[in-house]
Amino acid sequence: MSRRRSLKARVDDYLAERRRQGFSLRSRDAFLSGFARFVAAKRHRGPLTAELMAEWVRAAKDGHGDAGTWARSWGRLRHFICYLQQFEPDTELPERSLFGPEPGRVAPHIYHDEEIVDLLAAARTLGPAGSLRPITYETLFGLMASSGLRLSEALHLRDADVDLKRGMLTIRQTKFAKSRQLPIHPSTSRALTRYRRQRERHLPTTPGMPFLIGSRGRRLGLPLGGRQVHRVFNALRDGLGQVNRGGHEAPRLHDLRHTFAVRRLLCWYADGADVDQKMLALSTYMGHTEIFYTYWYLTAVPELMAIAAGRFEQFARLAGEDDA
Repeated sequence: MSRRRSLKARVDDYLAERRRQGFSLRSRDAFLSGFARFVAAKRHRGPLTAELMAEWVRAAKDGHGDAGTWARSWGRLRHFICYLQQFEPDTELPERSLFGPEPGRVAPHIYHDEEIVDLLAAARTLGPAGSLRPITYETLFGLMASSGLRLSEALHLRDADVDLKRGMLTIRQTKFAKSRQLPIHPSTSRALTRYRRQRERHLPTTPGMPFLIGSRGRRLGLPLGGRQVHRVFNALRDGLGQVNRGGHEAPRLHDLRHTFAVRRLLCWYADGADVDQKMLALSTYMGHTEIFYTYWYLTAVPELMAIAAGRFEQFARLAGEDDA
């Protein structure tokens, strides 16, 4: 059996094992398959070496990657190498810090209620007068804030996916090729009902029709484009002059999704709920493939960090009393 085939088989076994554990690994599949092809092209024989692995990482993006890109790739590859060592002990385990620490996720801007209210009010002022455009953007931004949808998920909604009698959205083939159903708040259902009625005054509903539609010229009835939405959002945001509290250059549209998750967690903490028990439900609702993406909010947002620290102090005091 050739080395290439053996390594590819190991990659397939690793991915199959991870998928059995519930992980969705489309990007990891292409990533590790690329590594197997690289090793085959090198005609490498014998155990894999850290030098060979580092060469492949540096070759990513035609050698034009940056330190952060290399560190992320190194971490992903190292995870597979740890698995491979079980079967091929002579495989070198690369040093974790060769390319430095992996860049962390940047803290989001968490919108205050009044900032979201101002954003929706600004959307209502969009022109042209009498068109569907203002309520379309107001509905889109409000939907993202109230349900935590990704922009792509909101734009891909078909009219048939929005069941306002049951208060349910069907999100199909999302970022990780999974579909899910999301219950929505009655106030969100009312806003979507209002938008649908306004939309039907401009264009009759047809099978397969997008729920949120373009309204200008030839775009009437077609899905909104992501770039177009970001341009509109950025212009409204800049006009509002909102103070940035996140780690990015300015508040982003995607931060509405982050805000939804943080507000939900804060409500659970305020209600005294067992947040660890609730995390899986929130992770599923948001379409996260791995629950640590949801737990990230606990360390990324000051409000949640303060609550976590307070609970730890309470725990430490109780532990101290038990030891006394």
